[in-house]
Amino acid sequence: MAYSLVVPPASHFHTSTLRSMASSILSRHLASSLRPSCGLSASGHRHQQTTAKRVEEVEFDGPCMKTEVPGPRSKILAQQLESIQSVVQVNFFCDYEESKGNYLVDVDGNRMLDVYTQIASIPIGYNHPALTKVMTDPKNMGTFVNRPALGMMPPEQFSEKLVNGLMAVAPKGFSRVQTMACGSCSNENAYKAIFIWYRNKMRGTPEPTPEEVRTSVINQVPGCPDLTLLSFMGGFHGRTLGCLATTHTKAIQKLDVPSFDWPIAPFPQLRYPLDQFERENAREEARCLEEAEDLIVKWNQKGRHVAGVVIEPIQAEGGDNHASFDFYRKLRGITKKHGCAFLVDEVQTGGGSTGKFWAHAHWGLDDPADIVSFSKKMLTGGYYQKDSFQPDKPFRIFNTWLGDHTKNLLLTEVIKVIKTENLLDQAKRSGKVMLEGLYDLQDKYPHLLSKARGIGTFCAIDVKDEDTRNLLLLKARNKGVVLGGCGTQSIRFRPALVFKEHHAHLFLDIFNDAIAELK
Repeated sequence: MAYSLVVPPASHFHTSTLRSMASSILSRHLASSLRPSCGLSASGHRHQQTTAKRVEEVEFDGPCMKTEVPGPRSKILAQQLESIQSVVQVNFFCDYEESKGNYLVDVDGNRMLDVYTQIASIPIGYNHPALTKVMTDPKNMGTFVNRPALGMMPPEQFSEKLVNGLMAVAPKGFSRVQTMACGSCSNENAYKAIFIWYRNKMRGTPEPTPEEVRTSVINQVPGCPDLTLLSFMGGFHGRTLGCLATTHTKAIQKLDVPSFDWPIAPFPQLRYPLDQFERENAREEARCLEEAEDLIVKWNQKGRHVAGVVIEPIQAEGGDNHASFDFYRKLRGITKKHGCAFLVDEVQTGGGSTGKFWAHAHWGLDDPADIVSFSKKMLTGGYYQKDSFQPDKPFRIFNTWLGDHTKNLLLTEVIKVIKTENLLDQAKRSGKVMLEGLYDLQDKYPHLLSKARGIGTFCAIDVKDEDTRNLLLLKARNKGVVLGGCGTQSIRFRPALVFKEHHAHLFLDIFNDAIAELK
């Protein structure tokens, strides 16, 4: 079908040259021509004669929809599951064996372009050959059959896999990593590491007093000190008890659950595009930084010391809220000034989608963060830490598994693929197509869309209200694109790193069709 090209006002251009209209029309035509196909092709080689195609390049031509989603089979399975557990948040059931690359297949045979990827957690697409090779290698059988307590009895290859995996992509300034299972438990234990570090600093020794030992087991001070963490409105750091105290997004995540009384600072409410509102945004950021520092001072003065500050490079679940890199550099300076640990939560932003492996690498910090937590695209959870945050006694940071060694095997291969296929650069290129396309769409539908924003493929756009946003998600899904919401009225885009420019054009074409039906 035809795509109506809308050229946005000059204020939206980030370079001095106009985008090529002919190129845009051609790419839209290409995307449209792919949509009816239900076959396989060599991704990225539709206009070339090739004699040999790498296995990694073969994927589906485009979406192929047979029913509405959820379809009949999904509904039957939901009824079965409902007798065992809640299904109120279940969207549809998937056929992961049939899914491939950027495409997710459901149990009714619907094939959808996945621009959400299991809440940003699929690094290199579905069923990547490099990962299936790891799974089918007989020498890895013992690793997949047995799950060791890594903190006590790790396997022989554990150190090697950490060196070749997590440490091979460690953020600048880190030489230690602690593995965990998921994002919430990564942050939960990072918080504990911060509190232990802070108490050691306060008492001048890692050795507790007899009184601290005695009172700790009955939940009383001084053994359980009244320390706090400062977090930001709109931040999301997990759903476990400690993490919930620093999560400030939706009430449904916190309602009826006891929490800690910890300080909450305002996060900048910026205007987009950021480069067009630098003066106004700088004032807003200055206000938020001043309030954050005031909170640290006030809480310290009343004896409830702020041991650390936790923040996301981009507030993801809270609505894809951005701040300038300068904001984060200044916040780092405040934490140093007041002796607080600085924890950067990269659970959703880490792994390459912003065009750098770690989103906070864009900031240009002179002094690295103290702790960086991760999960999702990293397959395993955990956090990097400076040496001083490593407890000197056993079982202070501990659980049965401390992660999953099978994920370390897979992550090693993921990192190889990212490097050999230059997927960080790919994220930049695909992200440029996506963001420019979102600018086009918000200019075409200004009554529906606004605030297009992003770094790399880590993009989002606002819809006029929550109900319209939710309806648009359903319309897009039934046309063959899986998307996810965030905040109260935003749509977040989280494709895999193998998402290429032609996938971005295909997405924009289908997304345009879904939006047009809302008029």
